[in-house]
Amino acid sequence: MSRQRKLEVIQQAEDVTIGELVRLTDVRYSTLKYYTEEGMLPFQQAEENLTRRYKREASIRRIRRIKALRAEGKSIPQIKALLQAEDAAQPQDAPQA
Repeated sequence: MSRQRKLEVIQQAEDVTIGELVRLTDVRYSTLKYYTEEGMLPFQQAEENLTRRYKREASIRRIRRIKALRAEGKSIPQIKALLQAEDAAQPQDAPQA
């Protein structure tokens, strides 16, 4: 089992794990896992150890966006559709949120 990184290190890291995103966003692990499985929270996966890595800044922006849409009363299918439309509208070389 690996040792937890300090919060100060996580806050400066480019890539973070789902557990680290939990610490940064105060969103439950199961919720972030669900967002990931539904394709709402993009990740990269290294083949050698299968650890999912999330772009810290983009993932935090995405989670905040999802929370705001949920607060507006949007359903998960509605949020997924909105996020897909927003992603499609971004230029291909721009970082995704």
